[in-house]
Amino acid sequence: MTKENEAYKTIGEVVKLLNLKSKSNRSHPTHTIRYWEKEFKQIKPKILNGNRRYYDYKTIELLKKVKFLLKDQGMTINGVKKILNHKETLKLDEITNASINVNNLKTKLQKISSIIKNLKKIK
Repeated sequence: MTKENEAYKTIGEVVKLLNLKSKSNRSHPTHTIRYWEKEFKQIKPKILNGNRRYYDYKTIELLKKVKFLLKDQGMTINGVKKILNHKETLKLDEITNASINVNNLKTKLQKISSIIKNLKKIK
């Protein structure tokens, strides 16, 4: 682990690391991380003077896992809670899971394309 990984990060820095975007793409959605803190008891940042949040390496890794499961895999909050509450540590092979996600995406795109073709025939 490098010195940079050992350093605590602010909530803004974590949002950039996770590449979280707001719908308007105007600001960084720190509210998403604060919401996840409320939902997942495992996410415990250090809260210091002025209620500023600081995240260590382990917490950032946990946030990466939460983001991956929620945003990339499309899981629900309750589904992620079950995984995080599981007594055995869960190792995710993100490359394998991402390829599964791509296959699902291709199937969905094919279905949408078929629906569009059928709608064009109706006109």
